[in-house]
Amino acid sequence: MKLLRALLAACVVAALAGCAGQQFLNAITPDSGYALASDLVYDAATGEKLDVYTPPNARGAPVVVFFFGGRWERGDKAEYKFVGQALAARGFVAVIPNYRLYPQVRYPAFLRDCAHAVAWVHAHVAAYGGDPNKIVLMGHSAGAYNAAMLTLDPEFLQQVGGSRAWIRGMIGLAGPYDFLPITDPDLRELFGPPENFPRTQPVLYVDGRNPPVLLMHGEQDQTVSVKNTNELYDRIQRAGGPVEKVLYPKLDHKWLIADVATRFQGYADVMNHIEEFVRRVTSGSAPSAPPSSIQTIVPD
Repeated sequence: MKLLRALLAACVVAALAGCAGQQFLNAITPDSGYALASDLVYDAATGEKLDVYTPPNARGAPVVVFFFGGRWERGDKAEYKFVGQALAARGFVAVIPNYRLYPQVRYPAFLRDCAHAVAWVHAHVAAYGGDPNKIVLMGHSAGAYNAAMLTLDPEFLQQVGGSRAWIRGMIGLAGPYDFLPITDPDLRELFGPPENFPRTQPVLYVDGRNPPVLLMHGEQDQTVSVKNTNELYDRIQRAGGPVEKVLYPKLDHKWLIADVATRFQGYADVMNHIEEFVRRVTSGSAPSAPPSSIQTIVPD
């Protein structure tokens, strides 16, 4: 059994090392166990679309809106079927939006897209078995940044006629939340002009009044430093806001999101933490306070 698991892990490592990582995860993802409504336009002005994954017989289910990563320059909702399926398998309605990318747009246009997607979800998700009063935002990498900005800065949802009160919780997987100085030319253009760089950082908007936040990161991450998660966690905790942290000593940037896929949930407990958090923050009664920081050891 250990040999089979090692061979499977080696296959995943090889796939994730290339550009076909998401395609590999999608290829081994079940096509059954959920209903898929794809290419639903959430903003007529831009034509941006989203996909909805609904579990069987869903009625008033918690809703998870997942924003994909890709450095705000690449990515597509279709590449994250494995995330939609995994969330639906846990009984959640999963919504995966596209949003406009650089160089088509620059900061903060892509965040406005994400806010429009959340507004669409609040208005329409009941028709897909979800409860509009049980919305949780989730993202990986750049997508975690998007989720954090919508959660920490009330302005983005207010601009689309919404409210931060819509958000019951936020889950950030390996997100960049405090990445000054910005030195890469493409990111300087994306987030510029330079005098505005400080205003682009999620840590700036911590006010202690945020919905509950779950931050998860692999300590072997060479793409987004774990210091981003540690800094945001410390800022929210000092401000008195609800925040939890889960660190994985043996996971890197790509393995953290790969572990969400149904076929690989036995490698670490990423999806178990996600499920527990979503159910707790969307429960009808006031959620009990969990440990503020959890250190998880990935099994050999």
